[in-house]
Amino acid sequence: MTAHAFAADEAKAVYRAIHERRDMRHFAGGEVAPEVLRRLLDAAHHAPSVGFMQPWRFIRVRGEGLRRQLHEVVERERVLTARALGQREDEFMRLKVQGVLDAAELLVVTLADGREQHVFGRRTLPQMDLASASCAIQNLWLAARAEGLGMGWVSLFEPAELGVLLGLPEGAEPIALLCLGPVHAFYEEPMLQRERWARRAPLASLVFDESWGRPSDLFDPSSTSSSCVEPT
Repeated sequence: MTAHAFAADEAKAVYRAIHERRDMRHFAGGEVAPEVLRRLLDAAHHAPSVGFMQPWRFIRVRGEGLRRQLHEVVERERVLTARALGQREDEFMRLKVQGVLDAAELLVVTLADGREQHVFGRRTLPQMDLASASCAIQNLWLAARAEGLGMGWVSLFEPAELGVLLGLPEGAEPIALLCLGPVHAFYEEPMLQRERWARRAPLASLVFDESWGRPSDLFDPSSTSSSCVEPT
């Protein structure tokens, strides 16, 4: 512990939000109070960004008609993605994306137009605008979990179609549909792990010392079967 550390219960709450955050697909309707939504968006807006470019923009979708149009875009891409998966097509099609219609709030996150003017930290890594916006989404996600709200990130869409529906200026790019709101319960484990689509990789298999593939001495070399920290 250092002099700058949070109190033990405060630190525990941060780690709890990280470990209990889930990509939610099932929502309970209801609503998100305006003051809560403002808090969540403020948390997103306090994310780090390369060159302090703050590339995120949020569009709150309120009309049912527009929601349905966005859902149709998602469904078209869901079918195309399933076909591209070959043998796992039927398995994938059982994973529904109803949050676009059912969640209390629907937010579209886009990258702002004019990003080319931001060179600081992006000259050789232009994708850092996307990385920065992803930090904002993660902030929102963790804050939502702390507020007892579920959130799901939907990326099954053709960006150009969303751009037309939302009137995006040239150069702006949609990266996420965020379904947000009350849920009946949070999944005890990631939904795709529960559905046996994939499993969380052991942390020790992802951390190297000095060069790629060289196991880190942070972990017991005799075991790569589990993470050093188990989710709560």
